[in-house]
Amino acid sequence: MKKYLIDILLLAIGSLLFAIAVNVFVIPNDLGEGGVTGLTIISYYLFEWSPSIVSFLLNAVIILIGLKFLSKQTAIYTIIAVCFNSLFLHLTESWTIPSEEIIVHALFGGVLTGVGLGLIIRVGGTTAGTTILAKIINKYLGWSVSYSLLLLDLVVVFLSYFIIGIEGVMLTVVMLYVGTKTMEFIIEGANRQKAVTIISAHSNEIALEVSTRMERGITVISGHGYYTKENKEVLYIVISNQEIIKLKKIIKQVDNDAFITIHDVRDVFGEGFSAI
Repeated sequence: MKKYLIDILLLAIGSLLFAIAVNVFVIPNDLGEGGVTGLTIISYYLFEWSPSIVSFLLNAVIILIGLKFLSKQTAIYTIIAVCFNSLFLHLTESWTIPSEEIIVHALFGGVLTGVGLGLIIRVGGTTAGTTILAKIINKYLGWSVSYSLLLLDLVVVFLSYFIIGIEGVMLTVVMLYVGTKTMEFIIEGANRQKAVTIISAHSNEIALEVSTRMERGITVISGHGYYTKENKEVLYIVISNQEIIKLKKIIKQVDNDAFITIHDVRDVFGEGFSAI
């Protein structure tokens, strides 16, 4: 019960920050947005329709269409987030921060948007809109969700060109980029890890050096080369970004011909890392 209350609180905070970004930084400076929020802003510029009402109606229709594409908890959290978002869009309509520096507004709009959406997504919710549409496109056309989201956002931003002009579109793209990076930071955290796979004829020596000098756990996976059929031991290690250079030095000292792959790991749980 406590977890759900915390989740709802974070959904409310995320929705409030997102609403502030729209009403304080985006609309007063004639900027745009992607997705349903972008359509909401366009309708405000053209007809002065209330963003809170338009946002609620558009998202309600999309939720009804795409409800089956969401899990039960995600659907509930999405409905809560949409309600909070519409409420806070209404409550913050008159909020302003005077400034002549439009780029500052674009940057802060991006940061607040990213933090708001990041909090909502982190607890398992969505803001409906293009997220659901992207899942529908993925199901029927086979496009990736991320590609579909980008395409839908770009279409809306392009449409806003005819209202806010080329400078507004460029600033909007900057704001969207900042928002995306901020959202990634909120969702994934500051302490992103790296997973390293090492294939070497000297795997035992490398494992010993890593265990001794870095005090990191190592998983040994049995494998073999496809053409040579030669048995090999593959090392799998999860370390922090800061430890990558040290690991490379160790591997180079032992086997300069080792094959190494390094990729990002978003969440790591267990001994030596975060608790589950």
